[in-house]
Amino acid sequence: MRSSIRRRIRSTRTPVALATGLLLVLSACAGSAAGNDKGKAADEVAKIGLLTPATGPYAAVGEDTRAGLELYRDTHGGKLGGLKADIVVRDEGAGPPTAVPAATELVKQQNVLAITGIVSGGSVAGVLPIAAANNTALMGVAGRPEFPDPKLTAHVWSFNTQSYEAGAAAGPWVKDHVNGPVYAIGPDYQGGWDQLKGFTDSFTKAGGTLANPDGKTTFTPFPGTQNFLPYLNKIAQSGAKAVYTFYAGTAAVDFVKQYRASEAAKLPLYGSGPLTEGRQLDAQSDAAAGITTFATYGADLDNPANRAFVAAWQQRHPDRSPTIYAVAAWDIARSLDSAIGAVRAQKKPLTPEAVNTALGSVGQIDSPRGVMQLNPATHSPVQQWYRFEVRNDGPKRANVAVEQLAVLGG
Repeated sequence: MRSSIRRRIRSTRTPVALATGLLLVLSACAGSAAGNDKGKAADEVAKIGLLTPATGPYAAVGEDTRAGLELYRDTHGGKLGGLKADIVVRDEGAGPPTAVPAATELVKQQNVLAITGIVSGGSVAGVLPIAAANNTALMGVAGRPEFPDPKLTAHVWSFNTQSYEAGAAAGPWVKDHVNGPVYAIGPDYQGGWDQLKGFTDSFTKAGGTLANPDGKTTFTPFPGTQNFLPYLNKIAQSGAKAVYTFYAGTAAVDFVKQYRASEAAKLPLYGSGPLTEGRQLDAQSDAAAGITTFATYGADLDNPANRAFVAAWQQRHPDRSPTIYAVAAWDIARSLDSAIGAVRAQKKPLTPEAVNTALGSVGQIDSPRGVMQLNPATHSPVQQWYRFEVRNDGPKRANVAVEQLAVLGG
């Protein structure tokens, strides 16, 4: 079954995927175009700031982000754009109170060429004005809210998704496959609001109805909610025919395990990719079986770039599968490789502003998720979305791609 699904996914790729072979050749040269410079350039260092959670509910996301960034650098001679790459790591913490002073130090004292990572939408909102004032690129690995100010958008680059897109991809499919109302639930913070709005907007536009009281999404306090049973009991009594959710990190583990132990367990559970990613899936164990998620990446995607990436990843991290956060960090490093190389090839001063400008010309990226490109207006990926199911894959469970959905981000 799995091999036939893979063949179907490969055979139905969008036309942009036909460029993959050419991209493989071009990308091998992109970061090294300026690598033959001699003299003073040999002493230069490409200093990149990595601002990501080291503690708290999203610590695992931070660890995967750092691992993806370092994996690209270390498998490319320790360099980005032909220069030795120094990754300066700071703790994002749980949001702006920690992220803002850390970002200020990275920009003002460390003089980094770009800031990568950033998981919390609140952190993005707090850090972005600092980055923009210094013409420094802010390159995120998680979903982000929309920013209407073009002066800010010019400096924010999202290598995951815009936060509403997972729900937007899921809504029409859920409407077509669930005969009745759906209960929507998620965490009460910016990322949860955006994720669930994407679902409720697309689901109701397709003709679906919500089983929630007053037809409004139920939001659980974040990060304080660890006992979901009161909410799950209400879901079981709501008349819902299915549930759609977004949780990530430790909250995803708590929610899924308690879901399977509750009266709501009889209902199909749908969610965005982080619900069952990486170590969350391992911790959820049997409770995750059969869950359907909507995402842009799974470690089993069958394309040359992903096979190479997963092989390199497993050499370093045999205990866990890569996540979209690791892939986004890998793609960030690849894009910085290209952008820094382009600035140096043009003999321009290597400044944050020059790197930010060069990112706009990176073009298509042969990512492990498939060929994608950053939208020049929104600076977020135009990419293929998939439906995944948690299934047995040998001795372990995995998120298995079973269907292509829409291409979003245009």
